[in-house]
Amino acid sequence: MLLSQSETLSLAIPLAIFAFVFGAIIGSFLNVVIYRIPAGRSIVRPPSSCPRCGHRLRPLELIPILSWVLQRGRCNHCGQPISARYPAIEALTGALFAVAAALRPEFPALLFIWAFIAILIALSFIDIDTYEVPDVLSYGGLALGLLAAPFIFPGGFSPALDAALMAAGLLALINGYGVLVVTRGRGNKPEGPVGLQTLYFAAAVGAWLGPAAGLVAGFLNWGLNARSTRVWAAPEALTLGLALLGPLVAWLVPGWPLSAQEALRGLLIAGGGIALAGGLYWAFRSMPEEDEEEVVVLGFGDVKLAGMLGAWVGFWPFVVGMFVAVVVGAVIGLALRERKVPFVPYLALGGVVALFFGQQIINWYISYLGIG
Repeated sequence: MLLSQSETLSLAIPLAIFAFVFGAIIGSFLNVVIYRIPAGRSIVRPPSSCPRCGHRLRPLELIPILSWVLQRGRCNHCGQPISARYPAIEALTGALFAVAAALRPEFPALLFIWAFIAILIALSFIDIDTYEVPDVLSYGGLALGLLAAPFIFPGGFSPALDAALMAAGLLALINGYGVLVVTRGRGNKPEGPVGLQTLYFAAAVGAWLGPAAGLVAGFLNWGLNARSTRVWAAPEALTLGLALLGPLVAWLVPGWPLSAQEALRGLLIAGGGIALAGGLYWAFRSMPEEDEEEVVVLGFGDVKLAGMLGAWVGFWPFVVGMFVAVVVGAVIGLALRERKVPFVPYLALGGVVALFFGQQIINWYISYLGIG
């Protein structure tokens, strides 16, 4: 039975109110996550306390937003100021939960979307504070996105996995080409057993022979490096050049075994697969000492986040979100005159835009070009 407009509105308002209150409560928990995960502390114990004097907060001091207002932004025990960021995060989470409830009110999809938003908020503020992207959140968000795919992603699990790999591959390759430009073709020192050179090699093979062959080549190179005392790596200029040439040849040469679209898909999936697998490997192993001469255009945490976003929104909506992130990040970076800007908050903003409006933007653009 179809609901009338007034009936729909009468249901939407209570849901939005509930979503805001629930989101504010989750935002209060996110404050704990943002503070404790980078510090390597449990997010469960000990209970919340004043960071200045250690006073354990009572229930009335834990009411989102209101407690901070009623306490006039100060600790009841020691009188020291409490950062306004705490209620701001609670209000932001509540507002985004309410917007999500208005735009995607169906269950259980809404529950997953709320989790997606919460993870993005936590990642954004951790990146602002530390310039780090915790693996537990990025890979956890990726796994949750694949689990949620049957409820929120057209086609379910398999297209969501493809999108995750392609999104991660795209950002990793953008970093690679950026490094080549900055280093004038020299690239960085090879890393083993798995590093960026392994990723670029897999992408090059994938661009010419397809994603499966690219992944096999990447894992074989990884295995060879693991069993050898040296790192077997082709020059980055060669592998990245071949990766770029593959789709071009497929497009220009009639009868080529792969179409240009298949070649592009092959290089992105193979590169993204090695990127995410390699990131997971280094999450459980001690990282090699950082080379002070290593050039980085995009942090690898951004690559992992791209994989997570791809699983939730799809590859082409992710591209829309990345465009939003680059434009907003560039504008704010120029306005603040900052040379080093944390990119995760802008990717998170782009991810939210892509989730709710990405496909509509793509459809509008196709219609605008007249090719729909």
